[in-house]
Amino acid sequence: MRLLSIRRTATVAATGLLLLLAACGPNSEPDEAAGGSSQAAAATGFPVSLENKFGTTTIAAEPKRIVTVGLVEQDALLALGVVPVATTEWFGKKPGAVWPWAEAALGSAPKPQVLTNTDGVQFEKVAALRPDLILAVYSGLTAQDYATLSKIAPTVAQPKDQVDYGVSWQDLTRTVGSAVGRKAQADKLVTDTEARFAAIREEHPEFVGATGMMATTWEGYYVYGPQDPRGRLLTDLGFKLPDGLAEVTGKEFGANLSKERTDLLDTGVLIWLVEKYAPDKAKVQSDPLYAKLKVKTEGRDIYLENEELVGAATSFISVLSLPLLLDKLVPQIAAAVDGNPATAVVRAPAS
Repeated sequence: MRLLSIRRTATVAATGLLLLLAACGPNSEPDEAAGGSSQAAAATGFPVSLENKFGTTTIAAEPKRIVTVGLVEQDALLALGVVPVATTEWFGKKPGAVWPWAEAALGSAPKPQVLTNTDGVQFEKVAALRPDLILAVYSGLTAQDYATLSKIAPTVAQPKDQVDYGVSWQDLTRTVGSAVGRKAQADKLVTDTEARFAAIREEHPEFVGATGMMATTWEGYYVYGPQDPRGRLLTDLGFKLPDGLAEVTGKEFGANLSKERTDLLDTGVLIWLVEKYAPDKAKVQSDPLYAKLKVKTEGRDIYLENEELVGAATSFISVLSLPLLLDKLVPQIAAAVDGNPATAVVRAPAS
């Protein structure tokens, strides 16, 4: 399951990898035929220095061969008119790790090569791609991972002031924009998307100040906290997260909820991310503890299947997925938050 709460262990670089790093490091000449940037605007602002969890990364010139080790950075790149040579698979097994909401931005460009992170970063494959920039902003890189990747190319790791896999879509977009010399374009993407959130809050004043939360059924009940993009999606819409949630999730993006704290689920709206819509919804709603909560009896809960587009976009939050997500999810939230079971929450189409 794609929760990323199972922390991977670092992969130790072998002697063969170190030799490969020396041969294919950042001084290698880019091979434009193998992939690179499809850029609509000129890049500016180099050299640029970006702080991250492990230090400061300096990018001397416009990168031409970008590898994303983080899991969602491809959307920000594509929105900026830049096509990476490789992406890292999170879930969904889409060609190039490019979801349908990003296909228009990719256009006719070749799909990126896809790496995996099942057993950690694929250092040898990253090195073989001869990147001149590695993006790992939405990631859980260790200090050792960062040191190894930095021998290959300038590496932008996760922010130092946010939890692993906790960077906001705004910060990620702006960081990627600065890294590729498109800061102004990234700022506009963020402000335009934030304007959409503002319009929704104005259209739905009932969202503002109501409580909301996202959860899933991984190893019982797992809740996403204030340092997770899913939790921030609700606060961007005007909701407030329930009191006590931050104490449960602590310094992680989420945490399992004990049965003694099932009451925390009793919010104004509760969005469930499940593997299979019908059986998982039935299982949750038949739980004797959950069945007593108003969130259930008043029809305030919403169920999204993980790998359907709306469910996937709820985890894969980016400037490209948000337009689709807001179009499809906001009507469901509006139907749920009124607390009237007669107002049916209409499930969005699977595709």
